[in-house]
Amino acid sequence: MVSVELFTRDKIDAVLEFEAKLRRQEPDTFFMDAGESYRTLLERSFDDGRFVNSVSLLAYRAGRVVGRIDGVILAARSDAACTCAYLDWICVLKEERHRQVAQLLLRELRRELKERGADTLIAIMAHNPDSLRFYRSVENATIHDEAVWMDL
Repeated sequence: MVSVELFTRDKIDAVLEFEAKLRRQEPDTFFMDAGESYRTLLERSFDDGRFVNSVSLLAYRAGRVVGRIDGVILAARSDAACTCAYLDWICVLKEERHRQVAQLLLRELRRELKERGADTLIAIMAHNPDSLRFYRSVENATIHDEAVWMDL
């Protein structure tokens, strides 16, 4: 069974372990180094006001992180509201793909963003086959100019 939890400061070690496994599984895809400087940035993000509208969720199976999704509610003066959100990243370990983990993460992110007042989630689509298949299967979503617009 998979559970979804908010990414909090006390989960940094589990996230770094998850991301290290991702890098081993897909070395050509994940190019950012997850060294001590990344750990420091993650730790600081929990005290940095710029992250107040960020939502990061983790999928757990058997006590370990198997997926992560990150979004942010955008504050724009063009509409003087914070009703639009951006899906920054979603990734699942290879052995967990096609087991509904990404769908669960996306469903929980959409619920959380809606609860915080957003009504639209936008994602820029990656062009690998797994990503394209995933985004084309999202319910209540349409594809516009290489982006996915999802009702929350």
